[in-house]
Amino acid sequence: MRVMYLAAGMLLCGPAFAGPPYVTDDPEPTDYKHFEIYAFAAGTATRGGMGGETGIDFNYGGAPDLQLTAVLPLEYDSPAHSGTVAGIGNIELAVKYRFLHQDDFGWDVAVFPRVFLPSASRDIGDRHASFLLPVWAEKDFGKWSTFGGGGCALDNGGGGQDYCLAGWALTREIAPALHVGAEIYHQSADTRGGRSSTGLGGGATYDLSENYHLMASFGPGIENAAKTNRYSWYVATLFTF
Repeated sequence: MRVMYLAAGMLLCGPAFAGPPYVTDDPEPTDYKHFEIYAFAAGTATRGGMGGETGIDFNYGGAPDLQLTAVLPLEYDSPAHSGTVAGIGNIELAVKYRFLHQDDFGWDVAVFPRVFLPSASRDIGDRHASFLLPVWAEKDFGKWSTFGGGGCALDNGGGGQDYCLAGWALTREIAPALHVGAEIYHQSADTRGGRSSTGLGGGATYDLSENYHLMASFGPGIENAAKTNRYSWYVATLFTF
């Protein structure tokens, strides 16, 4: 389910319309000396049950083109034939650095390395650390934006194994306060004997004001869906200041 959780950690003061609510991320860092805080919930359903997380995704523009990120998740797992377990999951620490700009290169391009800390819970999350290094790119043209990329993770503790992920999205401004979009994303198996997964998603972002924004996405899995992703969803309130 890591592919869905990745959607929860990534946006701008006059907000960028990439990254959340999509699984696919974007290269735009938080504006210098500004904050973006997401109160989010996300989940994925499989034949074996439902799992996901809720929490706070905190982003700060620490320098021009540099974003500092921390995600504090409360994860849950609800198997179809047993009780629900919940606990503090794998805290994420990340740094996004944009090293190419559309004005000069034609595309924005950034690296966004992430460290997943060991879970403090016995029953939820991974009890070992892992590391993800993706590269994301974006191009804007008129009311349209397209963005995507991917990367690979080092995740060899417990029953985990190294895996890679990729995604691409297209969004459009429908009205000054409303953006909608669609994406496709893929992740190779992240556990020994596991299955790869591919999913589709549609999302929307609505600006309540300059500082308050609502966002949501939903979509089905199209590869190994019964075991990996019958459907996934994400909702959040974004505070920017």
